[in-house]
Amino acid sequence: MRTRVILKPVALPRHRPNGEGCYETKARGLDVLNSPQLNKGTAFTADERKALGLTGLIPPEISTLSTQVKGAYVQYERLPDALSKNIYLTALHDRNEVLFYRLFSEHLREMIPIVNDLTVGLAMVQYRHECRRPRGVYLSIDHPGSMEEAFINFEAAADDIDLILATDAEQILGIGDWGVGGIEVTIGKLAIYTAAGGVDPKRVIPVMLDVGTNRESLLTDPMYIGNRHARVRGARYDEFIDEYVRTVSRLFPGALLQWEDFAPGNGRRILENYRDRVCAFNDDMQGTGAIALAAAISAARACGTSLRKQRVVIFGAGTAGMGVADQLADEMRREGMSKEEAASRFWCVDQQGLLTVSMASQLRDFQRPYARPNAESSRWRHDEGGRGVCLAEVVRRVKPTMLIGASGSAGTFTEEIVRDMAANTERPIVFVLSSPSARAEASPSDLVAWTEGRGLLATGSSSPPVTYKGVTYVIAHANNALLYPGLGLGAIVSRASRISAGMFLAAASAVSSLVMVRQPGASLLPQIDDLRSVSITVAVAVAEAAVAEGVAGAKFRDIEQQIRDAMWQPEYRQIVAV
Repeated sequence: MRTRVILKPVALPRHRPNGEGCYETKARGLDVLNSPQLNKGTAFTADERKALGLTGLIPPEISTLSTQVKGAYVQYERLPDALSKNIYLTALHDRNEVLFYRLFSEHLREMIPIVNDLTVGLAMVQYRHECRRPRGVYLSIDHPGSMEEAFINFEAAADDIDLILATDAEQILGIGDWGVGGIEVTIGKLAIYTAAGGVDPKRVIPVMLDVGTNRESLLTDPMYIGNRHARVRGARYDEFIDEYVRTVSRLFPGALLQWEDFAPGNGRRILENYRDRVCAFNDDMQGTGAIALAAAISAARACGTSLRKQRVVIFGAGTAGMGVADQLADEMRREGMSKEEAASRFWCVDQQGLLTVSMASQLRDFQRPYARPNAESSRWRHDEGGRGVCLAEVVRRVKPTMLIGASGSAGTFTEEIVRDMAANTERPIVFVLSSPSARAEASPSDLVAWTEGRGLLATGSSSPPVTYKGVTYVIAHANNALLYPGLGLGAIVSRASRISAGMFLAAASAVSSLVMVRQPGASLLPQIDDLRSVSITVAVAVAEAAVAEGVAGAKFRDIEQQIRDAMWQPEYRQIVAV
């Protein structure tokens, strides 16, 4: 009979840094090596090898973690493509957790696109055809009564879990609906929380909410392992989500809940239903909006003005675009504007053209606050066939100071549109947030040229610097990873009962504070290389906001030090045989 691995943290003397401890375990031999939490590979000490029954099961040379990281990176670099690298990192994660997180944390810029972003979409395409180690909890809408049993089987006590990240995988970046394979999104995102934000990997749960799939290629594939029926909608779906929230809130009352890759209608409705009842947020809406807000704050600072004075045109009025509008409007209200005044600074354009009041019956609830009065555009040029006012006409009439793309429609910010905008504002602010770069509304190099180097730019995908007339422009990458690890860490350490608008504003302001924007060509956002430092800054600001707004359950003496102390470090602990 296989011996169960028991991980029991044991406190070491206070002078040991970073809250280091050791583990007690009854496991021996191969059971130790097969546990990713215990396994150190060739880094086990001589005493550990003898006590844990590892003599002869690993090569005799004793390695350091640093040496292992170098070797693992050499193997990683030799792999031919992104998918192979994703599979390699997944296997390493399954084999040796500390080594995986140390490697990942030292190469975040390079590896985040491999662990998350578009590459995880490629991994999902292959998910049903690969034998991957199951991680997390799978909940089926066909068996809602087994939800509590599933979490009990995860074997975590009420105070053992800090963060639960759930998806129904309907709208995954770059690939859309991918059914049960969407669990890979939650796993990748939680890995970033740990590597960049120091969230303890033993205190998180990835959750797949399997409500079916509408992708025919999955439904007809005999290898597909999810619910083999169309996505469930309506009351039954809402009851399933409600049962999920009630179950996790009862079993893990202190956990932060994150929603990921839900379709716009479901995602917005779920957020509105539960945002004031539990500690929860939606990164696709609020996180994307907040990192865009951080870039906008930096851009306004570079212009020597405030956000409330901006005229904002948003192309793509979906979840991301309206999430950006909401965050910018919140900041405008903080600067003294009323809700109506803030909304009046936005012109939102979608497939049907400029959103107007006459379209109210066709608009989603989150779009309606930004619908423009009909009279405003009655004499503007409308497209043939009654499709409304197009982007080019809106830009010509509004003369925006800020143009934001969240449409996924490549090339829609044409030279004519951008030059028209740039002719009417000294420092045009242009964000092309659609990702991957093949779907971006314009390329950074074109935007720099069309604005004659005056543009303040941010993109949804990483871009190399652009040199124009002797000046090198560092293009801000509006990557949510700059914000959500710190946001989550701050909420966890402060034991926040809610994620408030003020906490998002604090997070965005903290990210913006880390850049100097007065220098020509400077980025509007910090680089992604040292995300741990960024996360600490964001977490401190979030915790301070939680305290100020009365939603923090923790008491602080030194917020920054307590946050640093709470961060999990990818370092080997002593393993004690019991």
